[in-house]
Amino acid sequence: MNRRNFLKLLFYANLCIVALLIGYKIYLNLFAPEIEALHDEQVSRISKKLTDKESYSFAVVGNISNSVSMFEQRIIPVLNEADLDFVVSAGNAVSGGGEDKYRALQGTLNHLGIPYLLTFGENENEGFGSLRFYDYFGPHFFSIRAGSTRLIFLDSTGKTSWQWQLRWLNDLLNQDNSTHRFLFIGHSPLRPDQEIPFDDPKEHLYPQEFRDALLAAVEKYGIDMVFSNNLPLYSKQMRKGTRFIITGGAGGLVLNNETSFYHFVRVDVSANGEVSQSLHRLELGRHPVLKQLESLWFFIYSLFYVSYINFILIVSALLLAAIKLYNAVFVGRDYYPDYDLDPSPWLDKPLRVAMFTNNYLPFIGGVPISIERLRNGLCNIGDEVLIVAPNYSDTVEKEENVLRVPSLLSMGKKREFRITNIFLPRILKSVKAFEPDIIHLHHPFWLGSLGLFISRRLKRPAVYTYHTRLEEYAHFVPLPSMLFRNLISHALVKRFANKCDSIIVPTHSTEDYLRMIGVNKPIFVQPTGIEYQRMQLVGEQEVEKLRKSLGIGDEQIFISVSRLSNEKNIDFMIDAIHRLSKRTALKFRLLLIGEGHQRERLQQRIESLGLEDTFILVGAVPPEGMATWFCLGDAFLFTSKSETQGMVILEAMAAGLPVVAVRSSGIDDVVREGFNGFKTPEKQEQWCNRVQQLLEDEGLRKKMAGHARQFARDYSVEHFAKNIQEIYATTLARVSGK
Repeated sequence: MNRRNFLKLLFYANLCIVALLIGYKIYLNLFAPEIEALHDEQVSRISKKLTDKESYSFAVVGNISNSVSMFEQRIIPVLNEADLDFVVSAGNAVSGGGEDKYRALQGTLNHLGIPYLLTFGENENEGFGSLRFYDYFGPHFFSIRAGSTRLIFLDSTGKTSWQWQLRWLNDLLNQDNSTHRFLFIGHSPLRPDQEIPFDDPKEHLYPQEFRDALLAAVEKYGIDMVFSNNLPLYSKQMRKGTRFIITGGAGGLVLNNETSFYHFVRVDVSANGEVSQSLHRLELGRHPVLKQLESLWFFIYSLFYVSYINFILIVSALLLAAIKLYNAVFVGRDYYPDYDLDPSPWLDKPLRVAMFTNNYLPFIGGVPISIERLRNGLCNIGDEVLIVAPNYSDTVEKEENVLRVPSLLSMGKKREFRITNIFLPRILKSVKAFEPDIIHLHHPFWLGSLGLFISRRLKRPAVYTYHTRLEEYAHFVPLPSMLFRNLISHALVKRFANKCDSIIVPTHSTEDYLRMIGVNKPIFVQPTGIEYQRMQLVGEQEVEKLRKSLGIGDEQIFISVSRLSNEKNIDFMIDAIHRLSKRTALKFRLLLIGEGHQRERLQQRIESLGLEDTFILVGAVPPEGMATWFCLGDAFLFTSKSETQGMVILEAMAAGLPVVAVRSSGIDDVVREGFNGFKTPEKQEQWCNRVQQLLEDEGLRKKMAGHARQFARDYSVEHFAKNIQEIYATTLARVSGK
């Protein structure tokens, strides 16, 4: 695997990891089972244990910080074997207030064989953690009476008003007759005597008024001990009969020295009322260097355990950014064609081409006709072509080098659009047996996607022809039309095109569109070929015979070719012809060739406007008969805006028909204003004026007819097939050189 493929694989692997972990976070916050009022059960257990008990013991731990290596694996086993009645966290039991942190803490506390209570600390408050603490455990400040002991928990984070807490504390203790009182608060009211690692003013109780009022209450009500956890150390001070203990060594980062080390505090109350406390220190190593390294490792290990989701998210996101930055800075890009490519080895031998298309003959449309002409042109110059296309009939006739794929679903009134069974194993087997040199894709989805998959399996280059403006077909898609039109269609084309090795477009305006949406693969502008010579071989007798069969007299004839579908804008043409019929004295007919699911509705509209003798829906005409119909006309009218080229316009020009069309991406490149036709904005008045001009000015019409035929001469099928063969050869040369 080369470096580029490795980076690509790494990029997508990290993208999947990020998506999965974000999904997991969403699950935790929205769908995971609720945790509620855990303190309620713990208080009941503690009260039951201490009822009528003269002596008892409990442990105080501070700064658990979701530690697994230290608290869960080292301290909890000691606590479970130490004959304790309960455990109290002095604060910072979690490393942050996120959902994953609280759920990880719950898993850790489940290993305790004795009840527990938590103090609300800075980490519990972080990132909306106050709401989770309240839901999962209970109030931020509270008090319980267990036996003859009062346990008091205060909030030093600023989340709760300290004035309100002090008023509540005084009211509580004024009426309290408990023998012993222990107070737990995240931030210590006294600074320790030792040197403080990572000293931060915010790690001490503030404001000063809160500190002074609390110290006064502690002295007034004879509180036995005050525990806090605001610093990663152990400190004990005596003030007016009360012991102030800072215990911050149950997890997280410590320096592993004489001041900052892993530990917990045990409190024993004897039957005679004596209160004592003892320090339980956990040794990590003997040598000072080993102590520091082991301490650092435990911190990193614990951080990873509790924050593994965030840790992996951060690492994956950084990798994504690094890969993108590497590609942007160090992977060179040559925005010019490779002029050293030598396609001659592939031009000197017949090529085997497999084509994948979602529609094909006998379905009549621009794409099937274009594919059939390309196939014939390539075969005439010695290449061999395999067509993979839908089956339109239950009876499968033997066709040379056409692989028909059974349909799963048909759409449209005429069942013209087929969703085929692309999962048949025989498709891959047949294409593999054909041994193609190159694979040509004519649609960016379904059979086109299958063709792209097979090209990768067989390690053959894929060429994609962008035939159709996909966004104009939103009405066929079972999605919100604006979503598909404005976003999905362009993203689909871009993604598919960038997976192919070369792109063929019929016009320069289409190339501009693909570049604008972000297609970065080589693009070749190659207009679709037309059967120019066939148009020149139509005799006057054939035209006259058709004229008589249609009952046409001396009126002028407009020809149009279009599928009867919404994206072809036929209603616009009907309204414009109705307007023209009201303001000209000359007789004319418009013959619209084509079928589609809108035929019945359009016919009703034509009849409602009284145009049934003027606007004729001819229906489908076999491709071999189209030349005669074109030669019957005097001008060609077109209103579709969904074309990438408008192949029928070139065919009409080859028959000597000047064109009036609505301006769109595929029209601008083939209709030269005032030379071989007119192109107007989608405004009925302007379009109708140009049609009337050709209808009434015979000299102008004949002049433009000559120009149209001259212009179309350069678009013959022979030239088209030869140019496509050169594109195949160039693509093969480029891919083989990678």
